[in-house]
Amino acid sequence: MRKVAVVSGGGTGIGRAIADQLAAEHEVVLLGRRAEVLREATEELSYDGRRVRSVVADLCEPAEVRRAAEEITAAGATVDVLVNNAGGNFAPYPSDDLDTTREQYLRNLGGNVLPVVLLTQALLPALRRPGGRIVTVSSIAAFRGNTSYGAAKAALHPWSTELAGQLAADGITVNVVAPGYIGGTDFFRERMTPEFHRQRSAQAPVGRGGTVADVAELVAYLAGPGAGFVTGQIIQINGGALMGRG
Repeated sequence: MRKVAVVSGGGTGIGRAIADQLAAEHEVVLLGRRAEVLREATEELSYDGRRVRSVVADLCEPAEVRRAAEEITAAGATVDVLVNNAGGNFAPYPSDDLDTTREQYLRNLGGNVLPVVLLTQALLPALRRPGGRIVTVSSIAAFRGNTSYGAAKAALHPWSTELAGQLAADGITVNVVAPGYIGGTDFFRERMTPEFHRQRSAQAPVGRGGTVADVAELVAYLAGPGAGFVTGQIIQINGGALMGRG
């Protein structure tokens, strides 16, 4: 029976690269809010007999998460891999105004924590036992960011390690991947200029910025059979831009 991998935020950037990597050995389900983006990603990733499908859902809304989980697990399907990648920086510019600051924190906490926690909780009964894999994509901002985005990503770290302890006896691993600067995505939007890319890339001692393929390779390892003894870990991937924390 073909294995099933679910990738939230799988329509673009890091999520799409992860889906592409996992589709070689899994039936992949892409989750996201934008129907057209998911449709295009599904079509482009479905080559050479690979099976990729998509489910449109706002993962901040419990009713939509329930519907998505029911669709994914229809007919008793088992989920082998869950990659929590949905999220983003929904308030990239800090404010000195208290009301604005409150709104920024609520937006980023809701947009980065709820999709992970709700989707994981909804799919937990369907995860393969033993052998299931949960991988959550965090950020270097969780270690050194002083914004609402960094705070939101940092909240996922203790949640993941606690879940790893709870699921260890079932043979399910839970890990976090925390990328540093990754080019080739929409994350930085209008801030992405050649000079911005040069400056961010220079922060890594290896002499370059990261790529979506770098992250996808690491996630694929954690999702595979060789990572069965790796759980409860926060694994950085940043070219040495921030060393010695995890």
